[in-house]
Amino acid sequence: AVCDRNVAENVSRVLYPNDNCFEGKELRLKQEFMLVSATLQDILRRYQLVDDNGPQRTDLSRLPEKVAIQLNDTHPSLAIPELMRLLVDTANLDWYKAWDITVRVFAYTNHTILPEALERWPVAMLEHILPRHLEILYKINYDFLELIKKRFPQEKERLRRMSLIEESPVKAVNTAILCLVGSHSVNGVSAIHSNIIRTDTFKDFADLWPHKFQNKTNGITPRRWLLLCNRKLASLISSKIDDEWVTELSRLSELKCEADSKEFLQKALQVKAYNKRRLAQLIKEEFGIDVDPKSLFDVQVKRIHEYKRQLLNCLHIITLYNMIRNNPNTDICPRTVMIGGKAAPGYYMAKLIIKLINNVAATVNAHPQVSRKLKVVFLTNYRVSLAEIVIPAADLSEQISTAGTEASGTGNMKFMLNGALTIGTMDGANVEMCEEVGSENMFIFGLRVNQVEDLKAKGYRPQDYIEKIPMLKLALEQIRDGHFSPNNPTLFQDIYNSIAHSDRYFLCADYEDYIRAQRDVNHVFRVCSNDQMRWARMSVLNTVSSGKFSSDRTIAEYATDIWGVNPERHVALPPSINRSVEQSPSAHRRASFRRVSRRQDMPTSPNMPVNEAQFEYAYD
Repeated sequence: AVCDRNVAENVSRVLYPNDNCFEGKELRLKQEFMLVSATLQDILRRYQLVDDNGPQRTDLSRLPEKVAIQLNDTHPSLAIPELMRLLVDTANLDWYKAWDITVRVFAYTNHTILPEALERWPVAMLEHILPRHLEILYKINYDFLELIKKRFPQEKERLRRMSLIEESPVKAVNTAILCLVGSHSVNGVSAIHSNIIRTDTFKDFADLWPHKFQNKTNGITPRRWLLLCNRKLASLISSKIDDEWVTELSRLSELKCEADSKEFLQKALQVKAYNKRRLAQLIKEEFGIDVDPKSLFDVQVKRIHEYKRQLLNCLHIITLYNMIRNNPNTDICPRTVMIGGKAAPGYYMAKLIIKLINNVAATVNAHPQVSRKLKVVFLTNYRVSLAEIVIPAADLSEQISTAGTEASGTGNMKFMLNGALTIGTMDGANVEMCEEVGSENMFIFGLRVNQVEDLKAKGYRPQDYIEKIPMLKLALEQIRDGHFSPNNPTLFQDIYNSIAHSDRYFLCADYEDYIRAQRDVNHVFRVCSNDQMRWARMSVLNTVSSGKFSSDRTIAEYATDIWGVNPERHVALPPSINRSVEQSPSAHRRASFRRVSRRQDMPTSPNMPVNEAQFEYAYD
């Protein structure tokens, strides 16, 4: 009995199991199935319950009118065969009727174009753990391939490319294709990302179903990422416009004229200085490092991954270290570089990158001349509560992924909203941020998506760049030869090899332009330090140009374009106020969050009783 209990509890004991091994992958499959199955069964229970004492809703054909499920990446993809199982095996629906319901219920958001990040489940594992679901998947695939045969009768290779079941290297179910086939809508999370999945990653499916594909650019909540975490800046904004910007972030554009007001710019600089002092104190208390609040706070905080190119940032740090060491009087503004993030448990290279960053930081901070102008801090245990202090204090936001690899990013939007300037590639949401604020108010560098593809096609040789750029060659040799790991000289050999011999993410190709952009950053920040207002003006323009990137706008677009819902605004009553609905002022009544049908003849009063005309989820 104890063993059975332990086996059952293991499913929820580990949040992110290492899926590099069979046991970890099996555990993750069980976790994903448990979550989708429990969720779907609860949704069907609620759908069938009109009210607590009234009749049961038995007509499942109306399920898509009442329920919309957004598949957030491929992790919940098992919901598709699970809903089919519930409809066919439990509710005894005809297969094709059940499939029609399923496709109309589900929509799919893609969050990555990296092939290794799109889940694939080995058929042998599914056969062992979820045999009925594997049968359902085979049937879905058979019907889909029959459709492809009719539509493209002469293209046998297309059948292989579009099949849910991959035959090599291991026979497996491609969950991204499952989501594409089993959903009525497919979207990316930035304009450039949506274009890539339509024209490249999922081109075959876009050719088949062009109407399915659309874009929904990500957003962030201004309540947390400005109102809560940067109250002084929020107060400064509210002193010029009313508080409506909190729920209508586009109203920030009304403040663009303030970018020419010296008084407003000085107040914005005072807010930034306060936030930097607060962060400097935290760094001293938590990490034991003294940093200068007047230095340039250069921040890169995100998941540690090779495509996000923390290594490119590290190469720049090493370049600055060498420049200052060789000439302590070199014209470099004081800079504090902060890098934070976590690595997946089985991602060896990401963990080695973290080790390199920490070793470089130790070397830089211990050097008597270099540490006067440059400090490096690795923010351990990076989390939301730490982000709420780091982001308002940042001067420079590092968004430096290889063009064409970042789906969107939301950290870039948080920094922009809080007045940090972006140094970045034309990737993900950076492109749309640039359109909003203007390229003159960002530091753009690097290859564009088409240039990356051209370089791949021609045959990219990182050694060509290493040999012609002495600073890059020196930095890489220091990594290779143990300058930052004297007790273990070969510790970072794998990092050197990954850059010098393959460089999958084009660090060498972008290095020179990145250094050029960092020189521009240095110049503009030094000018600002001499009582000029250029940096402050750029900072304010970033804040007031970020109205597009509210999650309110994003969710409203999902609601109208994908879920078929007319979004309405309700003011939630604070839980600390204990009032009945009748006693509450009308403006502060908590409405039931019901998904209302779009029928024009339907009553829409928020006080109407719960009945079949409304979605039954009542949270008040």
